Amino acid sequence: MKKILITGGSDGLGKAIAEELSKDNKVIIVSTNKEKCEQTAKELKCEYFVCDVSKFEQVENMIKNAGDIDVLINNAGLWIQEELDFNDFNKIQKVIEVNLLGVINCTKAVLPTMKKARNGNIININSQAGINYKKERVVYNASKWGVTGFSKSLEDEVKKYGIKVTNIMPGKMKTDMFKKMNIEKSMDDGLDTKEVAKLIKFILDLPKDVNIPEVGIKNIFN
Repeated sequence: MKKILITGGSDGLGKAIAEELSKDNKVIIVSTNKEKCEQTAKELKCEYFVCDVSKFEQVENMIKNAGDIDVLINNAGLWIQEELDFNDFNKIQKVIEVNLLGVINCTKAVLPTMKKARNGNIININSQAGINYKKERVVYNASKWGVTGFSKSLEDEVKKYGIKVTNIMPGKMKTDMFKKMNIEKSMDDGLDTKEVAKLIKFILDLPKDVNIPEVGIKNIFN
């Protein structure tokens, strides 16, 4: 049984991952929304922390209270679009802080114990936006390209400690990400979050000496 911490775990993909992995592991979900966290944790019979991953002090304190983490799944993320000069600066800053700095903060916090154990998995839920580019998504894509560079470099840095890093880049998924931003967009042809969760379980079930550093996944009809 592994102790698994999932950021952005109260709904969407994070909840689907928590549901899949909580069957055989001790799962901890993380979100800034206390009500959703409590509800999901009760439903899945797992633990939870309310934490803003963009604030290192909060992250560091959370990890100290959670104890040694075997698997970190960096899933928390925000969406932003429109042409750059129409983007509100505060939203720009928050997207970069959550999508990129949040990944760095949580990873930094769990590394010392993973290094000591010479074991661990860090899975970054990135996006196809981490390798592609598109107009009106410059800030979002910049944050996700940052995660790609971080993941690749980190994988090379920590493999000598027996720590595995995987950069997962899904395409469009059936989540409420756009709805939360008041954007009308059909998600009917998106990936089922449960299928992505199964992929993550497969990666975690690999032998200790086998790693998949990068995975792109999307609906073939997209």
